[in-house]
Amino acid sequence: MLKIGGAAPLNPPLPPQPYRHSCSRRNYFSSNLMASRRLRAFKRWMKSQGIQCSDTLDFIDCPQQGISVGALSDLHEGDVVAKIPKTACLTIKTSGAREMIESAGLDGHLGLSVALMYEKSLAQDSPWAGYLQLLPPQECLPLVWTLGEVDSLLSGTELHKAIKEDKTLMYEDWKENILPLVYSAPQSLNPSSFSVKEYFAARSLIASRSFQIDEYHGFGMVPLADLFNHKTGAEDVHFTSVSPNQEYEDDVDSENGDNNELSKISGHDKRDSTCENSYIHSDSESDYSSVTGEDPMMLQMIMVFNTYGSLGNAALLHRYGFTEANNPFDIVNIDLELVLKWGCSLFSSRYCRARLSLWRRINISGSVSENSEYFEVSSDGEPELELLTLLYIMLLPDDTCHKLDISICTADKVSANIGMILSEKHDITWSTSSEISKDLLLTEKVCRALLALADIRESCYGSKSIDEDVEALKRCCMTERKLYHSLMLRISERRILEKFRTYATAGAQIQTFQDANGTSTTRKRLKKH
Repeated sequence: MLKIGGAAPLNPPLPPQPYRHSCSRRNYFSSNLMASRRLRAFKRWMKSQGIQCSDTLDFIDCPQQGISVGALSDLHEGDVVAKIPKTACLTIKTSGAREMIESAGLDGHLGLSVALMYEKSLAQDSPWAGYLQLLPPQECLPLVWTLGEVDSLLSGTELHKAIKEDKTLMYEDWKENILPLVYSAPQSLNPSSFSVKEYFAARSLIASRSFQIDEYHGFGMVPLADLFNHKTGAEDVHFTSVSPNQEYEDDVDSENGDNNELSKISGHDKRDSTCENSYIHSDSESDYSSVTGEDPMMLQMIMVFNTYGSLGNAALLHRYGFTEANNPFDIVNIDLELVLKWGCSLFSSRYCRARLSLWRRINISGSVSENSEYFEVSSDGEPELELLTLLYIMLLPDDTCHKLDISICTADKVSANIGMILSEKHDITWSTSSEISKDLLLTEKVCRALLALADIRESCYGSKSIDEDVEALKRCCMTERKLYHSLMLRISERRILEKFRTYATAGAQIQTFQDANGTSTTRKRLKKH
């Protein structure tokens, strides 16, 4: 059983665009005629495969954007809108390349990519020809952008480094697993159909369109369902699947530790991840699990109302190729490397290493993804406690730092060491059951350090100001998807840095006022912020 959810579009309409005459009237009608033909061919193919869909569904074919599905009348939660035989799904098990794939020991993304490339290579001879002719050559994900586009459009963003790492890993996968398969397969294969370009294209389609079907089939391409779930800024229905005991109103997001916003956005192994968890953020996009209904060989699509869940723009662009204005789940990361760069501009490298070691000895660390350690700044501009603690320790006087160093071996609680220092400084009572409050760490020096870090992080975006990015977005044509969404990501991240500066400035002003009036942040106990 599969659920579909209807939700307001996450991506708001693009700003009004100037009319651009890009094709002749004859070409326009020719394109629409071709679109109409492929839609009729797809409907005939669905009927031949036993796919059933509700009469309320409306298929719309746009030559530029592909086929989407809407509703001719209101759909209600729990409505069954389609039934899809599992045999109609393109998986490793159903593909004509099954024996070749399983003999090579391939599964996951690699195996399904080979299956998809193989069926596409057969053209009209493929059992899925009526379905495959609807798919674009590739999805417009950063994964398939050129390196020049990645460098020019994503420089400074949370995606820049991650996409380049993804490309490197995927090329290695292709070279080590698929290239040898093409020349050793028992049947004759056309190498051009399994080129690295075709592999990347297949991976982009799988990343945004595939679903978990069941334990036997694994995940695969589910015709019709991917039209609901196709990630665009204008979708109004959403497809997921449910487990046998899951209620319709369950939220589709699950805490499975899959992504941590991809590199820093997705902290899992990008070489072999299932499609619904593709690269990014700490919640999976959907908890796809299938159930057997009355017919164990049939998938049911059920209407539910839900959203994409807590995905920031970096994760949305990386996974689905679009962004959302005013996304409350956006974050910006401050790399530990940048913090050390700031520290070394004031102190010696030896000093910074010693203070970093002391910070680690009280069992504090930043978020970690592969070989990178970083600190998150939330969408409201507030940094993590771990960053404030590190800056606080970096800026402690030598005698106080020495006292903290000695106390580490005798402390009963991780935060008790810092708590002891704060209790002496602010004349407050420390309890081992207390936790550190952020505002006590916001000394004037720490606030100045935050402002310096904001400047360093901002410099990663290059010489163009945020105002220039905003003006560029206003001039952007809606057909320039790469430019539009990369600008949306840059602007959303830079807005967070503006709030980050405001947070630091406000903290510094409060500290200055307290110092001028001889007051301090005095509390009975240290409380959690």
